[in-house]
Order: sequence, then structure tokens, then C-alpha cells
Amino acid sequence: MSKSPGSPPTGGPRLGADTMDLLRFATVGSVDDGKSTLIGRLLFDTRQLFDDQLDAITVASERRGLGEVDLSFVTDGLRAEREQGITIDVAYRYAATPHRKFVIADCPGHLQYTSNMATGASTADLVLVLVDATSGLREQSRRHICIAALLGVDQLVVCANKMDLVDWDTSAYQHIVDEMETLARRLGLASCTVIPISALHGDNVVERSDAAPWYDGPTVLDALESAQAGGWASQHGLRQGNGGRLPVQWVLRQPGGGRSYAGMVNGGPFRTGDPVIVLPQGQYSTVRSIETADGPLPRAEVGLSVSLQLNDDIDISRGDLISSLEEQPTVTDEFEATLCWFHDRPLRAGDRLKLKHTTRVTPVIVERIEGIFDVNELEVSEAPELVENDIGVVRLRTAMPLALDSYSVDRITGSFVLIDELTIATVAAGMVGPPRLHG
Repeated sequence: MSKSPGSPPTGGPRLGADTMDLLRFATVGSVDDGKSTLIGRLLFDTRQLFDDQLDAITVASERRGLGEVDLSFVTDGLRAEREQGITIDVAYRYAATPHRKFVIADCPGHLQYTSNMATGASTADLVLVLVDATSGLREQSRRHICIAALLGVDQLVVCANKMDLVDWDTSAYQHIVDEMETLARRLGLASCTVIPISALHGDNVVERSDAAPWYDGPTVLDALESAQAGGWASQHGLRQGNGGRLPVQWVLRQPGGGRSYAGMVNGGPFRTGDPVIVLPQGQYSTVRSIETADGPLPRAEVGLSVSLQLNDDIDISRGDLISSLEEQPTVTDEFEATLCWFHDRPLRAGDRLKLKHTTRVTPVIVERIEGIFDVNELEVSEAPELVENDIGVVRLRTAMPLALDSYSVDRITGSFVLIDELTIATVAAGMVGPPRLHG
């Protein structure tokens, strides 16, 4: 029989009805650095697991012949994951304390599942990085951190895990701190906190540990509860000050005649009476009304799904974009972008694919490969092609013009995916503009 992980800490956080806000975070890092174990420990020690969940992971641990209950099985839900002891797909879990709600994305560490990791980090407010203290910051961890930074995540909580295996040596911890400070500074991250922990035993995860009396910083839960939270899309648009964006998803016929245009508001709010421009065609109008499932509104906030009715009869279809007149997107059919390439076939100049940007899909050709982003040197070097899991800079030309923002300004109208025309598989995640580096 597998040994129980023990009782959660007495007096620990409990599920509270007065939870104030929501933090979305993704766990990333190399294989076997302890991502799934940390999330399992965090959920167990904050009393987020039901008895049937504990019974299921106990049975799975016994089936694998483990002497102790493996808390990584909390998030490794696929049978193949539990049998192999690896994370394959992104697992989402939900938790809450009296101070905050959490949406947790447990991302795989294997190189071949880098695309899954990018998916998990794409909507995160914060990235929780696991680093094995016995081996230090490895290349795959650096790749994950770079991808997260390119995706616009600017808060890191770094867990120097398995500190018990190095006898809580301060030099092992300080080495990780020094590496992370250099990396965070070059990537322009807003915050980076490094915490020495043992996910297996729960040290400094929820409760402060006596094993590291020299450490006086936050626990993992403290850091998560104090991080900046909120809808990443609305924050990114609003704090940059750009105007409203509504990528048109549906054209709705109205009773008695006329049309309205449905989609999700991005970038900034829309108000009735606002002057707008329809892109890429460049026609002007004003907002007559804003409708929602709950009735009309005078103002549509970012993140709200609405339909806009305009005062002018304009030919608008799915894929067009309704924009405020202030800080308009750039309409172009040629642009530079940063790509995370996921396909086993290399990407070369002249390749033809399909590009999906907001609600528009258009053929695209790769004009040239500008170079590959080196995750160790943090610089772009010349290269003739991108191979699987490379981060590269490319020049693209689309068959139809697109209304684009730089990804550094807007994470929705500045992002896209590339699709293989034959298999319809997503082969790359793209961000408008070159990688952002500092110093």
C-alpha cells in the first residue's frame, strides 16, 4: 500500500466564498523538474482535493509500485501520462483560497510537447517556473521562459525545487537566482521571484519551512496570492491605451431589417455614438447600439461578447475588424513576425501556408527567414530554416490584408497561428514584430 502524503498543514487556507479575483498561471520547465508534483502538493496542502481524487491517485500510485502517493497524478490525468510518469497534454485545474481564485495550467516539459506548453502559457498572467536545484537552469527551461516572455507574460515565480537533495545549500539557490536575474533583465520581465522549495515534502509551498532558515522571502502560495491578477487580454490592451477592437465573428440580421456585427471586445471599450472605422476596407461609421444576451448597453467593456449595430449600411463580413478611430491597427499584407515553429518539417522561404488572425483566415507565403532566436545567448542569428521547436523571426506576405497591432501592444490583434494547408494542423504560433530584448 502506498504511503499517504500526510495531512495538510493545520490552519492552512480553505476554500472561501469571498474570493476576490482570478489569477491564471502556467507551470513550465524541463522534464522531471517537478511541475506536476508541485501543483499536486499545492492543491493538497490548500485542501482542494476531494476524497475520491485522493483515492484515485492512491490506486494509480500502487499500480506503478510506488511506496508513496505520487501527487503528480493529480494533474497527469491521461492513462499514458500516469503509466509513463510524464506530462503530455496541458492539464487545467481550478483552486481558491480566501484571497484569490486560480486557474492552473500544468504544462508538459518534454521538447516534443513545446507546442502544448505554448498553448498553456498563452493566456497566463504569470508563469511558475520549476528548476531542479541539482542541475540548474536547463535549455528547455530557458526555452519555456523565452516563449512565455514572447507571449507577453511578464511575471515569473521561479521555484528552485529539490533543495532537499542538495541539503538546502545556499550556493545552489544563489546560482539559480543569478541566472534568473540575468535572463529576466534581458527579456524585460516586470517581476521575478525565486523561492527555494521541496515540492515532494511541501517545504515553502504553502507553509514556511524550517529547513531554510536563511530564506526570508514568500512561500509559493504567498507569491501567487500577491501577484498582479486579472484578465490578461483586457490588461494588455487597456494599459497600452489603444482603442477598441471588435473582430467580426458573425453578421446577424435584425428583425425589421438591418445587420449587427458580433464578436468579443478587445483593446478598449466601445460606447454608443463612438466613431469607428471598418478594416481593412477603411469605411467610417458610428455605433448606433450595443446589444448583449442580457439586453442593450451604453458601453461594452473589454472581454465582453456583444453585437454592434452601426449607423451606416456597410458591407461587413466575418474576418473584418471594427476599430475605434484612436490608435488604429496597421492594415498591411506584409509584416515581420516572431514564430514558435512546432512542425517536424522545416520552415523555409517560399513555403505556403494558411494564416489565422482573429477571425480571418488567408493564404500566406514565407518571404524570408530572418533568423533564429538563440535561447541561451538571447540574440537572433542568421539561419536558412526553422526546425521543430525553433523560435525564429520571419517575413510573411498574406493574400488578404490584415488589421494588425504589434504583439507588444495587443496580445489578440498582434497574434496569429499558421496552419498546414494539407493536414489542417497548427504548425506555428506567431507574434507580430521581432522579439523584445533589453540590454
